[in-house]
Amino acid sequence: MVKDPRQEEIIEEFSIFDEWLDKYEYLIGLSDTLPAIAPEHRTDQYLIQGCQSRVWIDARYEEGKVYFTADSDAIITKGIIALLIRVLNGRTPQEILDTDLYFIDTIGLSANLSPTRSNGLLAMVKQMRLYALAFSTK
Repeated sequence: MVKDPRQEEIIEEFSIFDEWLDKYEYLIGLSDTLPAIAPEHRTDQYLIQGCQSRVWIDARYEEGKVYFTADSDAIITKGIIALLIRVLNGRTPQEILDTDLYFIDTIGLSANLSPTRSNGLLAMVKQMRLYALAFSTK
């Protein structure tokens, strides 16, 4: 497996915490790093289906690369989407489609999320990949 420097950085950051409570607190702190979504994109058109909380994701295509903005009404979800954006932002559509998001399992995120949050996480990844797919045809 090819190691991804962005994911390795996230894994390293989370490895300093032994307790999941501390990891959650760190995740909540990451919600502040989320690139702000434009108010006009906080509409049903950008809302992710399948998330327990409300999550909006937008993407723009610039010079062959995809850039995401997002927001959520739940702070843990905002932290999760901030991590996804950190890994996928500024990559080509094909890179996004090919990226194995192994950090999710490595930091124990999937194992420590409720089933509804896990579904939401999958829905966010799916939406980001759908944007990439749409841009890859341009």
